[in-house]
Amino acid sequence: MSQSAPESEQHTLAGPAVFAGVGLHTGRRVRAAILPAPADTGILFLRTDVEGEGRIEARAGNVSSTRLSTVIGNAQGVTVATVEHLMAALYALGVDNALVELDGPEAPIMDGSAEPFVSLIDRAGRRRQDAPRQAIEILRPIEAVDGDKRAALVPAGRFEIAVEILFDSPAIGRQRLDMAMDEAAFRAILAGSRTFGFLHEVEALRGAGLAQGGSLENAIVVDGDSVLNPEGLKHPHEFVRHKAVDAIGDLATLGRPLIGRYEGRCAGHALNNALARALLAQPDAWRLKPLAPARQDAEPAARRPGAFA
Repeated sequence: MSQSAPESEQHTLAGPAVFAGVGLHTGRRVRAAILPAPADTGILFLRTDVEGEGRIEARAGNVSSTRLSTVIGNAQGVTVATVEHLMAALYALGVDNALVELDGPEAPIMDGSAEPFVSLIDRAGRRRQDAPRQAIEILRPIEAVDGDKRAALVPAGRFEIAVEILFDSPAIGRQRLDMAMDEAAFRAILAGSRTFGFLHEVEALRGAGLAQGGSLENAIVVDGDSVLNPEGLKHPHEFVRHKAVDAIGDLATLGRPLIGRYEGRCAGHALNNALARALLAQPDAWRLKPLAPARQDAEPAARRPGAFA
């Protein structure tokens, strides 16, 4: 089922989506399943390998760490790491309610992009639920700033995303993306873009217990002015496109679709979570707005002009 789900009602999966893979940072093999969930559940993770309370709501307030990935946790200290790519796919495909069961501490990295999760959701299908869907409409600008890094949400008539990154490596340099975002645009432009890292950081990361499962099979590896992956990049702006995927996954912890414009300059998971928390802490900056059914003649965002530089 590849068409956009109607936006006025909530959706869950029509059946289970079962998968397995290694965690990017733990290197541990994890079995997982995305399961249907009742209306108004939101996205709920369940660790089946722990005793006691293994449920964790994928909400901004439950983000417990943002070092190189988004980690969510509950009051008992149970965590799930690297949820952002799966969260981005669920958000973009209009899945409001789902239970994600997994028998380990980290979501499988798959190929390093959101595309495998899109395929899993497509195979499972989506089911309309008898409950209205509401969006968070941004009424006034909210921002989070850390030095020259910035993440902001500003009013707009639709969900838009603008991302700018800057790295010293000539292989990346400065890249910008600015576009309207819907399911078609996510599928066509963002979903297949992979996570990336730097060869000179790998040894230090592994010494800190991170990147244990990272390889050229699930990440772009950059060494100075070179990309080490034999196949190269999927497209010249794969780096900034993946940062947009990360931002969407982080914003998905707000729990509802967005009507507004995200602007990120050199922003990462920490700043995105700070932005989400800042928004929720200022209820006069947003309101809940029921979503009307999608117009049949509406032009998908993927067909509207975007900007890359």
